[in-house]
Amino acid sequence: MPTFIKCPTCHTETPWTDNPHRPFCSERCRFVDLGAWADGKYRIVGEDREDESLPADEADRQ
Repeated sequence: MPTFIKCPTCHTETPWTDNPHRPFCSERCRFVDLGAWADGKYRIVGEDREDESLPADEADRQ
């Protein structure tokens, strides 16, 4: 019996196995989700960094 999940974007039930876009139902839903990340609609909470530049030892290597 195939396992179905709900697409995180459109909530359509979609098969888990043999789905090249999983957990999404389609390429369109994958790109909608990617666009939301790019627009800053999603964020991962973490500690704020005072200095966004590379540490001195990493900057020398570039």
